[in-house]
Amino acid sequence: MSAARRCSPPRALAGLFVWRLKNTGIRQVPCQFVQLCHVANDRLITFQYFNFLKRMYVTQCNKDLSQRAKPKSDSVASPFHELQQLDQEKKVIHKIRPISPVHQPLSEASISSELREMKSAAQTEGSVAAVRAEAKGDRQWKEMKLRLDDLPGILARLSKIKLTALVVSTASAGFAMAPVPFDLTCFLLASLGTGLASCAANSINQFFEVPFDSNMNRTKNRPLVRGQISPLLAVCFAASCGVPGIALLTLGVNPLTGALGAFNIFLYTCCYTPMKRMSIANTWVGAVVGAIPPVMGWTAATGSLDAGALLLGGILYSWQFPHFNALSWGLREDYSRGGYCMMSVTHPGLCRRVALRHCLALIGLSTVAPVLNITTWTFPIISLPINLYISYLAFRFYRDADRSSSRKLFFCSLWHLPMLLLVMFTCKKSFLEKEDKGDLLGESHGRVMEIRLP
Repeated sequence: MSAARRCSPPRALAGLFVWRLKNTGIRQVPCQFVQLCHVANDRLITFQYFNFLKRMYVTQCNKDLSQRAKPKSDSVASPFHELQQLDQEKKVIHKIRPISPVHQPLSEASISSELREMKSAAQTEGSVAAVRAEAKGDRQWKEMKLRLDDLPGILARLSKIKLTALVVSTASAGFAMAPVPFDLTCFLLASLGTGLASCAANSINQFFEVPFDSNMNRTKNRPLVRGQISPLLAVCFAASCGVPGIALLTLGVNPLTGALGAFNIFLYTCCYTPMKRMSIANTWVGAVVGAIPPVMGWTAATGSLDAGALLLGGILYSWQFPHFNALSWGLREDYSRGGYCMMSVTHPGLCRRVALRHCLALIGLSTVAPVLNITTWTFPIISLPINLYISYLAFRFYRDADRSSSRKLFFCSLWHLPMLLLVMFTCKKSFLEKEDKGDLLGESHGRVMEIRLP
């Protein structure tokens, strides 16, 4: 076999390429190029590798295409000139002399003022540190320890003692307006039983509303929200008030008053409390709850549910709408954060209209009292100015719809109810007048019967 046939294809191609270079007359091929050709014999020749060999050949043969380093330009200034400039700078530096600071003697007044400033700065820093420490302590979890000295105040806030006092006062007004002789023992038992029932209802209400009261600024400091007492203690307190209160009203007064007290606790805790997060009808249900105590006072005195009891309940029912609607108008943000469905939040126009309507209804109810033979005709005349005034404030609240008008209406409702009940009590028809009138009616009826007999 010949030598050409024994050569591999890469080695034959490289030989042809070297033979072509020799025939063109280019003899100055460097040794490195030959070494690259020998190295390429062991690898597979590709198109990219041929391009690489072509570029190497061009750069090796044409020296003008190779990169050249740019010669460094000579410095314009001579080293001797630079040395002269350094000598001048040194001379200028040596000529500058340091200036000694001038110390002025301080007067006693300036020293005392500086001391005062230092003391005030120290005090302010101390106060700021104390405030920061208190804020840090408030943010940390602390164990609430119940002391016996704080227990009466905590239970008073749990039972909403101010609201309970209002409930007892309205029940007392209903007892006083009853057309029967005043019985002190029955009055005390009815007042005590009504107060215990109110404490129980308010305590259960706070027990159910702990997660919602914590979101409201008005109720976030309640005892159960702050953890001052345990929920078990709150439930035990409610039971210890509710059971004796209902038993006292049932056994000590009469069963009708006890049934009304139990129904009011159920209506407040099981109907009104959950409805506050469901529908705006909770306001009407709450008004019924507030209207029952004067009816309980009337039934405690008379033992029956008469038209006078319904009239007193109607007055309390209508009074609560301007009172509560004006209060809830300023607490709309709180109620919305707590998740309560109130008229002032969801239906602001209806909230103002309802308040105005029931203020006007108070004028009509005051006029019905002498018709039912509960008061004299002087009561609607004397009560007309205060009823007109609260109606005027309700109209301003309806027209303006701002916090100022709602606040004025709320504060007016606080003194309007006791004033109205006091005027009603002073204009009440006495029991002797009613008894004499009844006797006269009985005598006239007997005479008529005698005349009819043969």
